[in-house]
Amino acid sequence: MTRKLSAYHQQIAADNRAAILAAAAGPFLENGYDRTSLAEIARQAGVSKATLFKQFPTKAELFEATVLAAGSTPGTEQAAPDPADFLGGLVLLGKAYVGLLDRREMTDLMRIVISESPRFPELRERTFDFGTLPVLAALGDFLVAARDAGTADVDDPDVISAQFLGMIATMVFWPKLVHGGWTLTDDEKEQAVDQAARTITARCMVHGRKENRSD
Repeated sequence: MTRKLSAYHQQIAADNRAAILAAAAGPFLENGYDRTSLAEIARQAGVSKATLFKQFPTKAELFEATVLAAGSTPGTEQAAPDPADFLGGLVLLGKAYVGLLDRREMTDLMRIVISESPRFPELRERTFDFGTLPVLAALGDFLVAARDAGTADVDDPDVISAQFLGMIATMVFWPKLVHGGWTLTDDEKEQAVDQAARTITARCMVHGRKENRSD
């Protein structure tokens, strides 16, 4: 029978995990996946290697957690908007998603995933649960709430979410990974979000209900 940790030891474990994640991003970004030393991360975090491996048994698990932590730092919290305004809610969440994609850490860490995963099966086989990121979780909640409120015909929230985010990422994120000098103005980013939001709104419009406008 597993002994339950006391509140004190739970806090120590949480502090250790946070320290490890805070220390991990720099080495991964500077050295890449292969050349990053877990011993060095443990040293920078002020914990033993045993403590690090207790939290993250493999380098792949630590890297996955590091990527997700980069998108869940303070300031990225996002509440689901009012489902009564479907278009306006999508625009708000789309802009928040662009803010996430514009984070330098996210771009650089995703470059590592793409460039190094073919050489490392343990990294390639990880399933990154991006749905835990605050913005994406809020989008999922919003789509379900809009469906339940009858504001929009959201037959499959996961599919709608993927299509909405995919349209945005195609314009503002993926080109950056291929072309280092790729940039968009703020107006161009807002236009990409607006077009994606209107496309999804048109698809999910409830029969007989006029499109809500955010302006």
